[in-house]
Amino acid sequence: MPVRWTKRLIADERYEAADVFDVNGDGIPDIVSGAFWYEGPDFKVRHSIGEVQAVGEYYDSFCAIPMDVDGDGRPDIITGSWWGPLRWRRNPGEAGAEWTERVIAECGNIEAVITADLDGDGMPEILPNTPGGPLVAYRLRRPYRPDSPPFEAFTLWSAAQGHGLGCGDITGDGRLDVVLTGGWLESPVDPLRGEWRFHPDFNFGAASVPILVADVNGDGLSDIIVGNGHGYGLDWWEQAMDGAGARSWRRHPIDPFCSQYHAMEWVDIDGDGAPELVTGSRYRAHCGNDPGEWDDIGSYYFKWNGESFSKQVIDHGEVRAATGLGIRFAVADLRGSGRLDIVAPGKDGLNIFYNEGL
Repeated sequence: MPVRWTKRLIADERYEAADVFDVNGDGIPDIVSGAFWYEGPDFKVRHSIGEVQAVGEYYDSFCAIPMDVDGDGRPDIITGSWWGPLRWRRNPGEAGAEWTERVIAECGNIEAVITADLDGDGMPEILPNTPGGPLVAYRLRRPYRPDSPPFEAFTLWSAAQGHGLGCGDITGDGRLDVVLTGGWLESPVDPLRGEWRFHPDFNFGAASVPILVADVNGDGLSDIIVGNGHGYGLDWWEQAMDGAGARSWRRHPIDPFCSQYHAMEWVDIDGDGAPELVTGSRYRAHCGNDPGEWDDIGSYYFKWNGESFSKQVIDHGEVRAATGLGIRFAVADLRGSGRLDIVAPGKDGLNIFYNEGL
């Protein structure tokens, strides 16, 4: 049986990214999206974070990653977008007070941002997907010093990244490798200072952010799940190894009929102990100029049945009737139910899909 969902509109805003974390320290998850944070558990009270620049149909806010940058015990925000630099917004600890902003890096156009603990120290690094620029990891310095840059930059790959970025252990050596749209980077023993080896094994085009690394079929080898962020298609690429240790990849379509699969998560939605693929349309990703942007939109989860993925509909239909999942969505237990809910931002509003179970 598929999971049942209750959809609720939180705000009629056009921000395309949302994150969930406890902003005010009351032990209850809050929603952060664009210029505002919404106080849990009912998300009816909205607090200002600060002005966010509008650029046509977009806003200069493609993420709100929580990180306590200054070590004061409060989660701050890491944000950035195609138009702005990578930035830190400091949590003032008081509703209504100003969230001061500081530039982390002028790293060029940011398509989206992921985090990964590359060096295994328990603190994730910040990895912006800058399609025309190099791959740079930003590590938080400790202890925090107000007169010093809060992050240290490490260039992992000096060539242009392309559209798409993911992280996971491809080789099975316990280190996190990096997946780009045109191949993957093998982690050295010292991930931040060593030389990464590039494997040009595939070309995904305008790939999703993130690109997922997961052992889909349970054969002990990590596979890759990737969506087309600006066209039709959603695939998984099966990793195989021959007797000589040569690696190869085989493409398996998951859903070739929907477009704008720009963001995705690999989480246990139905509570059976096995992860599912959660993804959906990014409504008007290129303002009506991509293949499929005028199609019906939706949000879905795909369950592995042992041979292939079965598509389960969370929401699907005409624009304004149905909702996609934007450029960055959040999955979290918002009600303490033990089930994972979905926070769905986009140019068509900020919604929650409450997970009502099977």
